[in-house]
Amino acid sequence: MSPTPTQETEIKHVAAIDLGSNSFHMVVAKVVGQDLQLVSRHKKRVRLASGLDAHNNLTNTAIERGLECLAMFAERIQGYEPENVRIAATHTLRIANNAHIFLQRAREVLPFPIEVIPGEEEARLIYAGVAHTQTESNSKLVIDIGGGSTELIIGQEFEPILLNSTQMGCVSYTERFFANGKLSSKNFSKAILSARQRLEALAPRYKKKGWEVALGSSGTIKAIREVLIGIGYEDGIITSKRLAKLIEKLCEFDSIDVISLTGLTPERKPVFAAGVAILSAIFESLKINELFFSKGALREGLLYEMEERFERTDIRMRTTENLANKHFVDLEHAAKVRGQAHEFLNQVYEKLGLKKKSELFSLLEWSALLHEVGLSISYQAFHRHSSYILNHTNMPGFNSEQQLVLATLARFQRKSLKLQELPEFTLFKAKHIVSLIRILRLSIIVNSQRSDEPLPPIDLSIDGDNWTLSSSEDDWLQQHKLLYTDLMTELTYWDNAGWQLTLVGIDKLNSPTE
Repeated sequence: MSPTPTQETEIKHVAAIDLGSNSFHMVVAKVVGQDLQLVSRHKKRVRLASGLDAHNNLTNTAIERGLECLAMFAERIQGYEPENVRIAATHTLRIANNAHIFLQRAREVLPFPIEVIPGEEEARLIYAGVAHTQTESNSKLVIDIGGGSTELIIGQEFEPILLNSTQMGCVSYTERFFANGKLSSKNFSKAILSARQRLEALAPRYKKKGWEVALGSSGTIKAIREVLIGIGYEDGIITSKRLAKLIEKLCEFDSIDVISLTGLTPERKPVFAAGVAILSAIFESLKINELFFSKGALREGLLYEMEERFERTDIRMRTTENLANKHFVDLEHAAKVRGQAHEFLNQVYEKLGLKKKSELFSLLEWSALLHEVGLSISYQAFHRHSSYILNHTNMPGFNSEQQLVLATLARFQRKSLKLQELPEFTLFKAKHIVSLIRILRLSIIVNSQRSDEPLPPIDLSIDGDNWTLSSSEDDWLQQHKLLYTDLMTELTYWDNAGWQLTLVGIDKLNSPTE
């Protein structure tokens, strides 16, 4: 009797969720051998962006709409392993001042981590989703017009080369240029002009790079394609002339509320005109001949990256190495600090309440590799320079909070411990970040001599609130006077922060200045 497919190959179920400014989407798939098979798609119009008030705070009503949708999604993926679910939040939750409130409440409804991703990371993932579902051409221009932002990416095969996220979306442009619901050539002209101004600095680079085929993803472009088919353009190809014709059609209606076009759904109707205006501006600015619709989008990008064979870790390592090279980091020294940090965390992770597979292992190692990027600016306060670079640089593969962890570890790697400046975290516990700060500081100090002479094995242990450094060589500190001096200075910093550090092998530790 021959084995069934389920007997031959383990089947794994995975899910990806995109918390967009206009809609929330979820795709569920199963991994069978080398195949990723889509099982179901789910979508709900949440209109999160329209729930931002004048101070960029989400209203309670908008938060409730989002939570209601997440509760529905939670039913579908109940029992899934955390590593098999990825949730990405985009523009609105990037800019909302009270996003942390939504994220905290969302975790109670949907018990999986939600990553707030930077605009450039959103663009990279969108390209990944399109590239894996549209493999016919090598060089692609990908356009995604969301509720709050628009992403433009040029890539070669599966690799994005030029990417950008611009703060213009169909929800925000509806509020700016069509707030009264009035459809007129004047309102369209204003919206198109505004979008072209935003694209003015970007357009030359995109036109110079060029592409073989232009592809559009997600709801706005899908809706435009469906309406063009409805008015007689059966191939669904989007061109400048067809967009101009569509604008003429829209201006035949007095207001957005009364638009009646075949293929336009009631849910898409309120923001449709703004989406058409933005796409028209992109066509004009980039001189696009024709645009085809792609079913791939951000959620598919998340889905494909979850598979080990696409190695998301490799993307982050490449990002880290490129950033280290760009800022002339001493890679040999950074590697020693990284190795020491890994060793220390490996010795104490159980005491810290971490799992062996915790992502914090990787974040600690990457921060160790990059802790000196700020030296390229100035030695004076370089830890602050490093923190700024890590927080504000485009880092493919990292979400916003992961970058914040790297920046925080860099900020607290040396000098006094002003823990009141510690930022808030959603995906990670503050006590774990503080522990990583301690480990990184100790790892840097024991390698501070930058010597080729190997140090004796150093052990780190934790007993309650007390951390202890020791070595199998009793005279390890007597043999390394500079290390002894640096550790004495570090003891002062720990004492001032209310931390306890014991150094085994020294008789007199009562006075840090001794």
